[in-house]
Amino acid sequence: QVQLVESGGGLVQAGGSLRLSCAASGRTFSTYAMGWFRQAPGKEREFVAVISWSGSRTDYADSVKGRFTISRDNAKNTVYLQMNSLKPEDTAVYYCAAGVSPNTVVRGGGNYWGQGTQVTVSS
Repeated sequence: QVQLVESGGGLVQAGGSLRLSCAASGRTFSTYAMGWFRQAPGKEREFVAVISWSGSRTDYADSVKGRFTISRDNAKNTVYLQMNSLKPEDTAVYYCAAGVSPNTVVRGGGNYWGQGTQVTVSS
């Protein structure tokens, strides 16, 4: 069993930065691929970024490539999402997810999900 708790969301102006964190409980964190998703009001949840259990593989949605960076610290059971050059269209609730493989996570098949953290980007 893995429990995920996101933090770091908030209100930021366009062009600004935020770093989201997702803290995981459980000793099996390092065996899971981790991902970030987001859901804006009235829209479906969408994939943002994923990282393999070792950190050797990362993938991003085209909309965030070059602006967002996913990383993880297995010693701290935490995955991060550094978000730079934020745009109003990045406004959403951001969720982290844990899955058995990066491909599984990308397809939305995470085994565990957090409750989300709100990110609001003002223009």
